Amino acid sequence: MSIALADTVTSLSPSLLARPELLSPVGSMACLPAAVENGADAVYFGLDIGFNARARAANLSLDEAAETMKYLHQRGVKGFVTLNTLAFTDELPDVIAVVRAITKMGVDAVLVQDIGVARLIRKLSPDLPLHASTQMTLTSAECINVAAELGIERVVLARELSLREIRMIRRKTSVEIEVFVHGALCVAYSGQCLTSESLGGRSANRGQCAQACRLPYELICDGKDVDLGAQKYLLSPQDLAAYELTPDLIAAGVNSFKIEGRLKTPEYVANITRHYRAAIDAAMNQQPVHLDAEAHREMELSFSRGLAPGWLEGCDHKRLVPALSSAKRGVFLGEVVTVLTDCVEVQLAAPIKRGDGIVFDGDRTVAGDEQGGRVFGVYRDQQRLEESVSTGRVDLEFQPGHFDFSRIVPGQKLWKTDDPELTARLRQSFSSADPVRKQNVDFEVVSAVGEPLRISARTETGATTTAFSAEPLQTARTRPATDEFFREQLGRLGHTVFQLRHVHCEIVGGPMVPLSVLSHVRQELIRDLTERCGQPPARPLSDNDVLSEMRSRIAPKLASADVQTPRLHVLCRTLEQLRAAAATSVASLYADFQDLRQYRPATEIAHAAGKTIWLAPPRIQKPEETGIFVVLKRWAPDGFLVRNLAGMRFCQQNQIPFVADYSLNVTNELTAEWLMNFGARRLTASYDLNREQLLDLVGHTPAPWIETVIHQHMPMFHMEHCVFCAVLSPGTNKTNCGRPCDDHLVQLRDRVGAEHPLKADVGCRNTLYNARPQSAAEIVPTLQNRGVRDFRVELLDENAGQTIRTIGLYRDLLDGITTGEAVWQALEASNRVGVTRGTLEERRNPLAIL
Repeated sequence: MSIALADTVTSLSPSLLARPELLSPVGSMACLPAAVENGADAVYFGLDIGFNARARAANLSLDEAAETMKYLHQRGVKGFVTLNTLAFTDELPDVIAVVRAITKMGVDAVLVQDIGVARLIRKLSPDLPLHASTQMTLTSAECINVAAELGIERVVLARELSLREIRMIRRKTSVEIEVFVHGALCVAYSGQCLTSESLGGRSANRGQCAQACRLPYELICDGKDVDLGAQKYLLSPQDLAAYELTPDLIAAGVNSFKIEGRLKTPEYVANITRHYRAAIDAAMNQQPVHLDAEAHREMELSFSRGLAPGWLEGCDHKRLVPALSSAKRGVFLGEVVTVLTDCVEVQLAAPIKRGDGIVFDGDRTVAGDEQGGRVFGVYRDQQRLEESVSTGRVDLEFQPGHFDFSRIVPGQKLWKTDDPELTARLRQSFSSADPVRKQNVDFEVVSAVGEPLRISARTETGATTTAFSAEPLQTARTRPATDEFFREQLGRLGHTVFQLRHVHCEIVGGPMVPLSVLSHVRQELIRDLTERCGQPPARPLSDNDVLSEMRSRIAPKLASADVQTPRLHVLCRTLEQLRAAAATSVASLYADFQDLRQYRPATEIAHAAGKTIWLAPPRIQKPEETGIFVVLKRWAPDGFLVRNLAGMRFCQQNQIPFVADYSLNVTNELTAEWLMNFGARRLTASYDLNREQLLDLVGHTPAPWIETVIHQHMPMFHMEHCVFCAVLSPGTNKTNCGRPCDDHLVQLRDRVGAEHPLKADVGCRNTLYNARPQSAAEIVPTLQNRGVRDFRVELLDENAGQTIRTIGLYRDLLDGITTGEAVWQALEASNRVGVTRGTLEERRNPLAIL
């Protein structure tokens, strides 16, 4: 594909066609020059003291971060710090310490996920720019405009949005838009993935993703295994590559092109950055943007699970997840033709040369099944080839004894995984002692006879300084100073981080300017300018105990919190469950259905039984989906169970009572207060909280605000990707899939044999639920003693009898008739509350297991 920018932007105003920023990842100090020297306008990095969504990256210490900001600003590059995880109540003082430090070192912005953290930063450092991380799950202008009320200046959009949807968002918000253009794709919505918690006891919302999406799964449809052949990685998307969509993204009004990769190598950062630098520059110069075969191979070699446009061209579930692999493959090299005694004949599909790394296709689910290594020699017609060859048949020779040739067969595919020449070339791009990336500087010269030489300098980022000669200038006898003279001499910036852009000269009386004098003034200017560029900007920073001030507003509500009889609420996912639950003593019902048409009878059933009912819109709201809220409002429910900021705004504008659900990620009292001030009747504690953290939240938040889910199948993956469409339909998206989700019950079996239910919602998004229910029954008495009065049971596939039994057990628990242990054992549920950081079970004797 080759697209000229002029073909796509004729209807846009010039203000939306500003050159977009190129934002590159820095997961370690080694990646910093790789990004900067290859054309990044800004970089983003996390700190090794936590609160960033890539805990497995090397990350930077505070001292390294301060040096990084100096390095960046001297080169005219911005630096953003990621504080994009959830923060627990007891961690808020640590957040304050970090924010104070990064404000003082002059970071250009901070990325956040947690609403409470955003509020805390705005109070502490009011001029520090706030960017909403993609972890905030902002998918529409309605969501973004609510986030803007927190002081958010830029939003990293969810990767699940198409170009069409991005254009729609741009038209309805003035907030800056940042879009991922390259790198790994999560199959689940960022900020909404609870798989690592549910299966691995660690939280993606805390930077500790276990990458369960990259594991193999088997499909079960209506109780029978489905043979999908080589398709095993049903939840592992190909990597995003939006290079050729650069003109369209600029035309859509995207302000920042973001490259994923804080866990990648410096060579990856250099490679991908330089390609997108070229793409942006070409598009802005009205030139075609095209990725040739060699550039595509280079990208694949740095890291690739296969490159595709992700969701940017709309949903194509088969293209997004081919399901054949989940790890780096590199470049498809060709197929085996003949297996010889000491080498392999290959039909080539890509270049190969001596020293390159290759791997033969195998079953990656079986340890050791794939064989790989370096090519020792490339031969054609028994002649050794020293140069790269890309077509025809060649014999590949390997280290003796390294391969088991009996396991290699004709027709087997092989992949090129490494190219030492490319790696060396990329490394050279950022290893020079002299800066490659330089900042433009303008000089203004006043050279007058009888006056000291005066030269002022100004960088493109606004740093200024002025230097003078020690003595007045004399009249020249032969060669007076000229404009050309000053341009030539001031342009000698050599090993500095500056490059000459403009020189304006005011020359009076034909002065003589000795080279030594001009050199001294120039050196003094550059020294001072370099120092000034590296100085952090002066930003106001509150000296007050802002956390105590913010908590003091909650304290009176804590003291006045009333304690009432505990109430049991039940979330139903079928009309059968709802009818059964309506006949019990539950306080209220929630309806969360796959079919939008079922909400009307659900409301009628509940009201006929004298029950309060709250309808649950989808967890995600995209452009043009506000109509779902309107339809639900039409059935006159008692309120909504709201899962996103757009839903909160709709309820606020339409005077609809609402409960804030777990997807709004309440992990501290500052987030809780903001949601309640917005109008929530109650809020659901985040599933990232373990027992101790939940009790800590209750201790700092009025207990009547909180509704705790005490029984559920943990919703692990929440995905735009539809597995039903990808493997059970000939279609590619919801417009042509035939809706197999309406007719089939599907589970995904993991490596340990657990069969996890897969469901689709009103918006055709999939959720994979944990096969085993989870119960927080044992913590209920403690929560009751702390004043919590609202408890929720969430059903999944229970029939009417199971529904009544489950409700009865938890009702007896709330009434003190039975114990928590008896409840979870009777329901064969896991005994825990959330799973982040430590066990969630009731404290016990640690020697009991002996």
